[in-house]
Amino acid sequence: MYGRGAWEDGNQSSLGEFILLGVSDRPQLELLLFVLILISYSMTLLGNTTIIVVSWLDPHLHTPMYFFLSNLSFLDLCYTTSVGPQMLLNFHSSHKSISWAGCVAQLYISLSLGCTECLLLAIMAYDRYAAICQPLRYTAIMSRHLCLQLAATAWLCSFGNSMLQTILTLRLPRCGRNQIKHLFCEVPALLKLACVDISANEAELLASAVIFLLVPLGLILVSYGYIGAAVLKIRSSKGRLKAFNTCASHLAVVSLFYGTGIFMYLQPPSSYSQHRGTMVSLFYTMVTPMLNPLIYTLRNKEVHGALQRALRRNVTI
Repeated sequence: MYGRGAWEDGNQSSLGEFILLGVSDRPQLELLLFVLILISYSMTLLGNTTIIVVSWLDPHLHTPMYFFLSNLSFLDLCYTTSVGPQMLLNFHSSHKSISWAGCVAQLYISLSLGCTECLLLAIMAYDRYAAICQPLRYTAIMSRHLCLQLAATAWLCSFGNSMLQTILTLRLPRCGRNQIKHLFCEVPALLKLACVDISANEAELLASAVIFLLVPLGLILVSYGYIGAAVLKIRSSKGRLKAFNTCASHLAVVSLFYGTGIFMYLQPPSSYSQHRGTMVSLFYTMVTPMLNPLIYTLRNKEVHGALQRALRRNVTI
């Protein structure tokens, strides 16, 4: 029998499974989503891998900004891979299921990486603040040791929070319910399966969303407030344009990721809508990771130069 395996009434069975309904009520949409997600996933792999390799190989990009950008690209690769292949498989199959263990892994990994991205984007905003507002002290402020500490803290805090969220979500009794109205295992959709009062879980999820969404977003806005004031003091229009271009890419990524994340996690699960939730979660798990490399490279002369140098080396070889 489906769905008897998720820490339900204290009995755990690794043989249980969940049915991911997704958009099964709209079969004509499945083929379209399959093609779009396949294209998106392929572009995500190509774009983010390129940024990681170029940032690693080119000495000109061995700076804090590209260290954090490489972290973001690696995170996006893992984030998309944690949900993308399973969605493609289910679109192509008539039996749209995922094992209990697979659901636990997907929930834990995707939530961990999503929280890490929230913190990492805030750290990148601080890096831009130090570069523009404290240019003479930038190297001393953003030392290699501090960069490693900040990145490690973001990863460790996020994976710790995700462990708590995963346990609290999957220990809820579901009374045999195993049909998830979503494309993958995510906290709001799983809470809808509970057959007990989930007000405590909703409160805990809201607190976590405030810590990992609103607090970092507030720090980003404060950083850019100082950055804006510093940019206005630059007398050279060329200097102002360069500073603006450096920050515009990051602001675009912040708007895309935080906008959809806040819409998804700062509403009570009781008011969670299947179709709206599905489309919004597709955006921050598949679309944003695909757009990040494009946003960071289209107007970035340093990355263009690094790519040209890499191509010239390959041609010479």
